[in-house]
Amino acid sequence: MRWRIYAIVFVIAVLMLVSTIFVGSAIDEQFEGPEGLERLQSYGDWAWLVGILLIVGDLILPVPAPAVITLLGMLYGPWLGGLIGGIGTLLAGLVAYGGCRLLGDRFVRFIIGAANLGRLQNFFAKHGLWAIALTRWMPLLPEALCCLAGMSRMRFWPLFIALCCGSFPMGFTFAILGETLRDRPIAGLLISALIPLLVWPPVHYWLKRKG
Repeated sequence: MRWRIYAIVFVIAVLMLVSTIFVGSAIDEQFEGPEGLERLQSYGDWAWLVGILLIVGDLILPVPAPAVITLLGMLYGPWLGGLIGGIGTLLAGLVAYGGCRLLGDRFVRFIIGAANLGRLQNFFAKHGLWAIALTRWMPLLPEALCCLAGMSRMRFWPLFIALCCGSFPMGFTFAILGETLRDRPIAGLLISALIPLLVWPPVHYWLKRKG
């Protein structure tokens, strides 16, 4: 029954939304305005690591990853800040994928059923790489997709490349936009969504030839 797949996505989204409702405002306040930059600067030489941990922490807490990447851009400059932000976003996807891949095959079949597992594997074989590459800029959906990719035992290296194609354009975009992103969030989202559209097609073609 397909409803099991939708139920899993729904549960993941609800867990994230619940954390947003209860602690979202408090976390947002930590990363707004000059205070957010000063807070990140207070970690000194380890600010980059704190930034990465915060972005990965977005898996379970409503950390505003774009705002953190923006602060990294302001602190380290657009290129190094974008690289750090991209690494954090990439790691978030890999943690979601790896955590669900570690679930036993029996357990996955019990949760979603054998037929649904086949559907998932078919989806990720046909459309999964595009979906992962093009949704990194969206809220909630990217990590839910990575969780499902892990459950379906999607191959690691194609997933890794697809994550890179989505994560690093997003990281560099928000870091480059820097302070202006706070006043023009829609522009930032549109740019970070369009860049993977340009980056991914040639990579996808190369993967198809290799496969």
